[in-house]
Amino acid sequence: MSLTKFESMLKTNNIFFFDLVEFEEIIIHYLDAGKHALAKKAVKLGLEQHPQSVDLKLLQVEIYVFEGELVKASILLKKLEQIEPSNDEIFIQKATINSKTGNHKEAIVNLEKALTLTDDKLDVWSLIGMEYLYLDNFDKARLSFIKCIEEDFEDYSALYNIVYCFDMEQMHEQAIVYLDNYINKNPYCEVAWHQLGRQYFILKRYEEALKSFDYAVLIDEFFIGGYLEKAKTLEELEQYQEAIDNYLITLELDDPTAFAYVRIGECYERIHKFDAAISYYKKAVHEDPLLDRGWILLTDLYYNDQNYQKAAYYISKALKIDEDNASYWRKYSQIKLKLNFFEEAVIGFENCLELNDDSLEIYIGLTDVLCFLGEFEDAITVLLKAQKTYKKLAEIEYRLTGLFFVLNKEKYGLHHLIAGMKIDYDYHIVLKELYPSVFENKKVQKLIANYKKAME
Repeated sequence: MSLTKFESMLKTNNIFFFDLVEFEEIIIHYLDAGKHALAKKAVKLGLEQHPQSVDLKLLQVEIYVFEGELVKASILLKKLEQIEPSNDEIFIQKATINSKTGNHKEAIVNLEKALTLTDDKLDVWSLIGMEYLYLDNFDKARLSFIKCIEEDFEDYSALYNIVYCFDMEQMHEQAIVYLDNYINKNPYCEVAWHQLGRQYFILKRYEEALKSFDYAVLIDEFFIGGYLEKAKTLEELEQYQEAIDNYLITLELDDPTAFAYVRIGECYERIHKFDAAISYYKKAVHEDPLLDRGWILLTDLYYNDQNYQKAAYYISKALKIDEDNASYWRKYSQIKLKLNFFEEAVIGFENCLELNDDSLEIYIGLTDVLCFLGEFEDAITVLLKAQKTYKKLAEIEYRLTGLFFVLNKEKYGLHHLIAGMKIDYDYHIVLKELYPSVFENKKVQKLIANYKKAME
């Protein structure tokens, strides 16, 4: 009623009188609704009618803080503290300003003062816990949130924060002990069962995790998070069909997600139902076209099925989303080689190197393709670059042997042939596979034979 009366006053420019409680209710309503301009007007009118009200001035402080007017807020708080030094809200607002300016330790000091002045300790303990989180002091944060639970056993926000602190300290066994004790007192709390399951999952105790998630969804049959975690646990237990069933439940309970579609597809892939896997991967990329993981999973399935044309189509989709992913370019090159698109394979390998994927496999792959294309000088350049990272490798030395002979630089070729045989004599057979004419060269044959005799 008072809200309607206030809004009518704003429209008509008539001035109505409101008592202090009415103004407070109006202002808090607007603040909660995010209508700060109206809240500001209500504070102004309220202070005109009740200029001595500390509570209205505290709401004025809240608006100052929201608008970033922290100096004005601090000055007003100092005045209010002189008037009502035992008002807990003054110290809470001081702590808010401390926190916004990064002075979290001072915020805690002010909140601890508020704690001594208030009967509603739960909110203050929660604020103290958050300040300790900002300081990465997870131990004290956890103890603060435990105080919240002591004030209100069903403060699930505090329960989540307690478990978060345990997680950050990697104290999973201790988290299990705490949650077990909590469940003994509140056995029908699906949140606690869910968090207990998470701890078992992290510790790879999947059977115990599964039981916990079972209890969570038994207590709340609409608990999507419980079904998701249960499905992930079933995957770890290699119970893929049961995992699929639980992912499907999440799709019934809420709007479909690309994440769930992908996980269902992966389960189908593991039980070798590839058509079903493809179907769900396609649903995933339809739901979220920017989900490069979905495109890559489709790429891999078609690649493994030797359908390289479709694999090439899907890898191009992934690369449009993330062109700085070296593993995607590696897959791109592998596919292009299968399709005999050698120039494109070179582009893929070169992009891998630019993106710091300088594995030996990339260097060798690029070298062999360049050699096939007759780009012998470029191939040598690649191998010499590889040699800076991979020293004394037969794979490199024998390839350099072949390339230098092809370029009629026998001296260099023989040098690398000797180097290769010193590393791994038997691997010289690679010359026969890659450079058969070089392998048949009389000087090469003679050096290989003489080296063998010297070894005997």
